[in-house]
Amino acid sequence: MDYVSALVPPVVMAAFFIGLVVTIVKSQGGPNKAKEDAVVDAALARAQSARQQGGDPVA
Repeated sequence: MDYVSALVPPVVMAAFFIGLVVTIVKSQGGPNKAKEDAVVDAALARAQSARQQGGDPVA
């Protein structure tokens, strides 16, 4: 019975990971794609402008 308790956590994590990947793939595109792309582009532009103004000491 020890082998069952040893295999359950990886199997459960694999099932959740597969579900997550399927959900991400299914949610790509669709009617909100342009809106989502605009939000990402705006965030990247803000990060780039902050970096150019010296707001990012790491990079």
